[in-house]
Amino acid sequence: MGMFDSDLVQQEANELFKDYQSLMQLGGNYGKFDQKGKKIFIDQMESVMERYRIFMKRFELSEDFMAKMTMEQLKTQLSQFGTTPQQMFDQMHQTLERMKSEIKE
Repeated sequence: MGMFDSDLVQQEANELFKDYQSLMQLGGNYGKFDQKGKKIFIDQMESVMERYRIFMKRFELSEDFMAKMTMEQLKTQLSQFGTTPQQMFDQMHQTLERMKSEIKE
């Protein structure tokens, strides 16, 4: 059975995508959040990014052909923007750290 045949993998991918999309929509109002709201938003973004990093690592370590193809496609897409998956996560981490430093009391 391939990774994409797993109901658990499909469910996790759907939940991750929905959570990320919801946060991106919510993030449009980030500037209107109070300090507590900004902290909650950042914490949720960190959680989603960690889940995404783990999800991608599973694909990277998998022997499944489709998982390997998915990772190669992602690497190709990111390389068109001059970045790698690790650089993408590093950049997001730096952004979230900067956002945290801006809300320190």
